[in-house]
Order: sequence, then structure tokens, then C-alpha cells
Amino acid sequence: MSNPVVAALIARSNALGSDPRNTNYAGGNTSAKGTATDPVTGTDVELLWVKGSGGDLGTLRESGLSALRLDRLRALVGSYPGLEHEDEMVAAFDYCLHGTGGAVPSIDTAMHGLIDAAHVDHLHPDSGIAIATAADGRELTGKIFGQKVVWVPWRRPGFQLGLDIARLKEENPQAIGCILGGHGITAWGNTSEESQANSLWIIHTAENHIAGHGRPEPFGAKLPQRAALPEAQRRAKAAALAPAIRAIASEDKPVVGHFSDAPEVLEFLGSARLEELAALGTSCPDHFLRTKIKPLVLDLDADAGIEACTARLAELHAAYRADYGAYYRRHATDDSPAMRGADPAIVLVPGVGMFSYGANKQTARVAGEFYRNAINVMRGAEALSSYAPIDESEKFGIEYWALEEAKLTRMPKPKALATRIALVTGAASGIGRAIAERLAAEGACVVIADLDADKARDVAASIGGTDVAIGVRVDVTSEDEVAAGVEAALLAFGGLDLVVNNAGLSLSKSLLETTVKDWELQHDVMAKGSFLVSRAAARVLIEQKLGGDIIYISSKNSVFAGPNNIAYSATKADQAHQVRLLAAELGEHGVKVNGINPDGVVRGSGIFAGGWGAKRAAVYGVPEEDLGKFYAQRTLLKREVLPENVANAVFALCSADLSHTTGLHIPVDAGVPAAFLR
Repeated sequence: MSNPVVAALIARSNALGSDPRNTNYAGGNTSAKGTATDPVTGTDVELLWVKGSGGDLGTLRESGLSALRLDRLRALVGSYPGLEHEDEMVAAFDYCLHGTGGAVPSIDTAMHGLIDAAHVDHLHPDSGIAIATAADGRELTGKIFGQKVVWVPWRRPGFQLGLDIARLKEENPQAIGCILGGHGITAWGNTSEESQANSLWIIHTAENHIAGHGRPEPFGAKLPQRAALPEAQRRAKAAALAPAIRAIASEDKPVVGHFSDAPEVLEFLGSARLEELAALGTSCPDHFLRTKIKPLVLDLDADAGIEACTARLAELHAAYRADYGAYYRRHATDDSPAMRGADPAIVLVPGVGMFSYGANKQTARVAGEFYRNAINVMRGAEALSSYAPIDESEKFGIEYWALEEAKLTRMPKPKALATRIALVTGAASGIGRAIAERLAAEGACVVIADLDADKARDVAASIGGTDVAIGVRVDVTSEDEVAAGVEAALLAFGGLDLVVNNAGLSLSKSLLETTVKDWELQHDVMAKGSFLVSRAAARVLIEQKLGGDIIYISSKNSVFAGPNNIAYSATKADQAHQVRLLAAELGEHGVKVNGINPDGVVRGSGIFAGGWGAKRAAVYGVPEEDLGKFYAQRTLLKREVLPENVANAVFALCSADLSHTTGLHIPVDAGVPAAFLR
């Protein structure tokens, strides 16, 4: 990063964006004006560097900036045809770009370019939006900030808003920034440090005024019947409700969920004015684009039973969809984009917490964070005045803005397993790890379940952050631990779509050497364990009404009679028949159940490393280090079976290409004639 102006802009952006009190994730933008050498003429040219569309200030890099020529950007003022043509002005920004690469210019580019200041920050702080959405926000702005901050009435982001702010700055030379009605704040400065200091002064002054002058209980009295349940109880209830709530959030298209029982969420859910304030919806465009116009609120007390909650949620969902459809029809015009879906993105459950949904875990989590921002905004506005978000028609205009539609079309095509939530047992090593890594690479969220909790967490961390994978301890022989593992999936990702029964072990012994303890151990882990996991998963899959997949990692030994392997092969045969039985039982719910029969997977296998490999090598009279080669040579293809080969088969079975396949066992053995299925 050679340009010092750009370096200072990135540093300022990261500092402001890393504190959620200053702005929400991917919200707001920053800019700097300076000069650079035109590579064509060799002369200096005046440029605007501004955060591009879709970027995040906290993690902004130079590649996330748009660089525009200021002379061309300012020349657009003379050709601006008015509010009816705002979208055309955004398209015109492309003709102001300097050089190649960089981010797509955002709708706020005009604001940054037209304001007569070298450095500009536009942010979405909760405290600032509280003033911006207060019914008497203009008066509060003067009272709180004096003449240092001016009020800008609500206007949709665009070229005209940039002209408005530029004019107000010119008319108020003493001002360091402005409150944008219904939206956020903008501040400026002659240096990067001054702009950052002015932004923070506005934010902290608003925070302090709300804290010092706000009335207590802005959400109304606390209702004892809606008070937060004890932590263990509310999280158990959240997990119990998660499948039903995901079902209603996914009627139009499947989504991933996030659960939050943060203190501010529970406070809001336990208040007397919950329904009244929630019905007003959010105001900041960034907020309601992620959270939809308003949440669905379960209007039952905290101690309501699961069955009663589920029944009421179904009623409320039908009403929500009808209401959203009416909202769309009230405002849609002939050229409006088609309705994108009528399901809620936020579901509030008193005493329990908030469920938020999106196309992936990060989007779902951020939607929940935005609604927490909205709660803070409502608290601040109600503490000083009354909360008055922008009009419904304005919300519709932004939600169904052609520019937002264009932004959606620029998003990369979803991966094959996007929105799928998987739980893989025995996933801390070998076949299980390879399966988990492949599923995550294809877009799934993955729960790494293993007897070794530390290794499970390590594998999850290596796959990605908690928006991609989590690691949990699960002893599949324990009904309670299996239930806890499924609950972890529900609380982390909102549901469950795909289960891989992979946990296993083996003891290579002859019939006479095999003890009852040996027999019971292997049957407990693989036969009983698979049954427990499949049963717990099936309850979720049925209630979600989204179908799903259950996959068993069985073995060629389920059909192949090898020496000194009585307990292992018998339990694998048990697993193989579970596949057929469950396929027959769960098909009416859209749940596919299939199996995979690998040959011995030596490389990376926890089973083989734990002594099984040495014993099988002894049975076949080969050195243990050559066991993989030995297995390969007895196959038709003369290829060693690797964990990745099994993972590939799992992906195939749960992909759209095999949507009509259930009750099948796929051999992944490089061709063992004795294990051919008949």
C-alpha cells in the first residue's frame, strides 16, 4: 500500500469498524480524497477512495475500495436529472473510475465525493440512529450537539442525499457532521484523524446524553410471565423449538439459523411493549434489508409448553405471510422485482431468545446482530422521545430497489450444499474428518462430533470459524450425549439436514478369542450408536419438513466374510440393514437413507492406528506398513481406498444429482468381487 492517504483511510476504517458501537457489520462507508499519478499522462489527478459496495469497515483492505476521479464525479452534478433517475447515477459512477480492479462503487459514493471535506465517515451507530429515529429527532439534534451537528431529513441514499449534505455543510461551516433522519450519521474532517475524532465525538455524545437523560424502562414494565427462563432451561427450550421455527422460516427456501439469548434480547422480550415496538420494524436500511420489515413474535408466556408454542407459531406464520404479501401488494409497481419470500427472518420467543435466519450462518448471525442493533436503537429513541422509523413505503422502496436486486445478482452462485447442516460422528480423524472437510467445502455447516472433544474443536477450527463448523464431544453409546450433540447443532445452526454415522472401532479377533465385552463394545458403538444418532436426527428432520439425509459408513465387511472379524462384521451387517429399514420408514418424510461400504481405509484412520492395522496385517501375513498396498492389490482397480474417496461418495449421496436415491449401499472398495452387492 504505497499511497499514504489510502493507508490512513484503511487504518481509520478498521479502527471505526472494529467497534460494534460505531457501526454494524458491513454497514457505513469511509472515504479520503487525495492525488495520484495518472499512468497515461504522468500528471497528478485528484481521486476519491471510498469503501465499495458490500464491504465491511472492520476488515476493509485496499481491494475493497473504489477509486474515482473527482473531476468526473463532480461533473455529474450538472447532468443529474433528478430523483427519478437515481439508479442511473449509480451506473454513471462506473465512468468515473480510475484504473482497473477495486470494488463496485456503492450508492453512498456521491455523499463522499460531493461533501467539501478531505475525509468523510458515514456510520450506523446505535446511539446515532436512536436520535435519527426519534419522533423529535431534529430538536434533539440541536439540544444534544448544538451547532456542531446538523439535521438532515430522511432521504433514500443516493445522489440527491449527497447534494443535500454538501449544501448543509456549506451553509453550516461550524458543523463537523450530521444526523441523517431514520438512518445514521455522517462526519468529516480535514485530516483522517480529525474525521475519526469527529465521528467518535458524535457517537459518544449521543451515548452519554441517552444514558444521562433517558427515562428508565423505555420498553415499559418488565412482565414476570415473560422473564427469561434459567439458562439451561431456555437453551433446552430453544433447541426443542428450533426445528419448528426453521420449518416456518424455510417455507419459501431453506435457510440456516442463529440463536441469541443476549441480555438486551431477553430484556426486550420480557417487556410490556414487545409487540407494539416490534411491529414498528427497523429503520436503518442496513437493518431491515437483513431482518425484513418486522419480526415474528411468539405471543405466549415464557413457560408455555413446546406443543402449545409450535401450534401457535404455525398460526402466527400464516398470519405473517398474509401480512407480508399485503405489504408487497400495497407498494409493488409493474417494474418491481418479484416478491422474494414471505417468511420471517427474525423470530422472537419470550423467555427464550431470538432466532435469526439467512442464506448461510454468517448472514443469519449478522441478521441477529442487526436486530440487536435495532433493539438498542429503540431503547435509545424511547428513552428520550418515541421511536418513529421511516415510513413503510420507504422501506419497500429500499427492500425492492433495483440496486439491491443488482447486488443480489452479483453474489456468487451458492455452493451445492449451501443451507445444509451436517453432523458427522467420529469426525476428528480419518474418514470422518475427510467427510466433514468435504461437506464444508461444498457449503454445508458442520458439527464435528467425536469422543475426543479437544480434537473435535481443533478440526472444526481448521475447517473454518464457528460460522462454518463447531466441535463437540459425543459418545454415540450415550443417549444423553447424542441428544446433546443434536442440540448443539440446533443451537449453533438452527437445524439439521444431514447425519453421517461414521463413528466406529474394531477388534480383530477370531470367534474363540472374541469376548462378550468385545462383542458388546463394537455393537454399542456402531449398531446402537447409529440407531441413537439416527433416531435423534429423525425427530428433527421430520419436524423441519425439509427432508434430509442419513448416511451410514458401513463396510464391505457387511457382505464379505473375512477371517477373524466376527464382531466387527456382524455389527456392520446390522448397520447395513438399518439403512434399508430406515429408508422404508422415513421416505414419506422426504428423508433419504443410504450407506457406503468402504474397503479398509488405512491412511489417516484412527481405527487402523489403534492396533487394528497391526492385527489385520498379521492375519494376512504382510508388514503393517504395506497393509494399504495389500488391500489395493486384491481389488480389481488395484487402488488403495483413501478417506477422500469415502467423502466423495458421501457428497454424491447428499447432492441434488442423487435426489431420488434411497436405501442404496455404494461400494467404495476399488472393486472387491466377494463384496459385490447381490
